[in-house]
Amino acid sequence: MNELYPLKFEPVFKEKIWGGRRLKDVLGKNVGTLDKVGESWELSAFDGSVSVVSNGFLAGNDLLELVEIYMGDLIGDKVYAQFGIHFPLLIKFIDANDYLSIQVHPDDEMAIERHNSFGKTEMWYIMDAEDDAELIVGFNQKLDKQKYLQVLNSGKIGEVLHREKVRKGDVFFMPAGRVHATGPGILFAEIQQTSDLTYRIYDWDRVDADGNQRELHTELALDAIDFEQPKQLKTPYRQEINQRNEVQSCKYFTTNLLKLNQKIVLNYTWLDSFVVFMGIEGDLDIHFSPGEAPVRLSKGETVLVPALIDEITLQLLTHEAKVLEVYLPME
Repeated sequence: MNELYPLKFEPVFKEKIWGGRRLKDVLGKNVGTLDKVGESWELSAFDGSVSVVSNGFLAGNDLLELVEIYMGDLIGDKVYAQFGIHFPLLIKFIDANDYLSIQVHPDDEMAIERHNSFGKTEMWYIMDAEDDAELIVGFNQKLDKQKYLQVLNSGKIGEVLHREKVRKGDVFFMPAGRVHATGPGILFAEIQQTSDLTYRIYDWDRVDADGNQRELHTELALDAIDFEQPKQLKTPYRQEINQRNEVQSCKYFTTNLLKLNQKIVLNYTWLDSFVVFMGIEGDLDIHFSPGEAPVRLSKGETVLVPALIDEITLQLLTHEAKVLEVYLPME
């Protein structure tokens, strides 16, 4: 059996009513004839959208096949023991050219009971944002179920939503239960649980090409919403040069920012998990084994480093680079 190596995958593009052209124009994605591309699923084991390897001798194999064959060598022994062949993360780049629907995601308990699925906790790293770009995160006042329904049914839900200005480099954590939506003019990286469960609360009265509104999930969402107002909406983090800066850590994933201006060696003997790298700025090569050709990581690309690789070197090809490093936390 040939040795595993850092894997790149063919993106799975999703056209959305709110999508735009930044995935092509800013990240250089080959979206073909697609128009409003809202999402590039970079690493996915979700049914119907499973990622397929694009580099090396495993090109053409999909992620589920690889997990089934390589098991803990690919994703980590503890990860495989917990999730089996169900790869636990869904990695995306997202371009919001218009408002997303006001939405909320169920937690694990609710998702398993209702849909036999994982819940959906996620985080966003803002890669680019127009001057007046904003997110909707939570509410701007204290609500309970009764008051929330009154506002929703009166068509005034927009008046009670909290709006947060955003700029490049901002990070937002969106645990299951937090009402949210992305505003227009934002390009971001998203790390989330493997789940596509979204309860749509309000969709700005939009209609599709056939004049139909998208389905709303009022009753499902009501039970899922966390009405507690978070004390902190934007995630603070350090930006020290040439070292790991923890951006977000929860029970589902840990994400670090690597802000580099020189070569760096990363050792993973302590970690029993795969590692995902997302290119945020610049270009670099991932060296993983003597005599083996490195794997390139450029802005807008994603690489999966198998768990059995204990050490890699990131060699800059540009003056500077920014990379998100994602793995499952060690308990």
